[in-house]
Amino acid sequence: MSESSARNASGAAVRPRRSLFALYAVLAICAAPVVAAALVYFLEWRPGSAGTNYGDLVEPQRPVPPAEQLQLTDLDGTPFDLRSLNGKWVMVAAHGGDCGDECAKKLYIMRQTHASTGKNVGRIERVWLILDDEPVPTVVIRAYEGTHMVRARAEQVGRFLALPPGVDATPAALGQHIWLVDPRNNLMLRFPENPDPLRLREDIGKLLHASRIG
Repeated sequence: MSESSARNASGAAVRPRRSLFALYAVLAICAAPVVAAALVYFLEWRPGSAGTNYGDLVEPQRPVPPAEQLQLTDLDGTPFDLRSLNGKWVMVAAHGGDCGDECAKKLYIMRQTHASTGKNVGRIERVWLILDDEPVPTVVIRAYEGTHMVRARAEQVGRFLALPPGVDATPAALGQHIWLVDPRNNLMLRFPENPDPLRLREDIGKLLHASRIG
């Protein structure tokens, strides 16, 4: 480059203009993870958004009713407020106190799913809504220690737990599913009858990974 072309009209030196494409590309690559994390944080992961979730999204979400509407009690008769688990992901099952095979299977799935979350184990709670006054076998209490076992009234629970369209909220129908309550005390997912433990675990794992709440 000649000396005349390297100076502007006022005689000041002019540096050659370099392409900024490479700089912009580096900045975009560095910013991509930050942008993705921000989207997850502000939008959160919504099951059903990509059509890959296993559980059915409850729409609209149902807030957990106040204690006076559900009237839950521990096995010793102490009142229990489901909303006291605010801030945690809560897996819920509903069965009679005798806890036959289907009941035990769901309690087992919830227990194993909970245990499989590793460092996230403190973010999840388990609740068994007992829909009658039948005594709970001691072997069940011991096997599923850590599960909140609370007496409930089937008609009250039936108004809260979302069933598939056209299905009446009978104790038998309520016993077919596992539900998930989010950390903001909203019923948000219903898992299918005879749930696949691996797919259920995958849904919950995605939620724990993507969400900053709970």
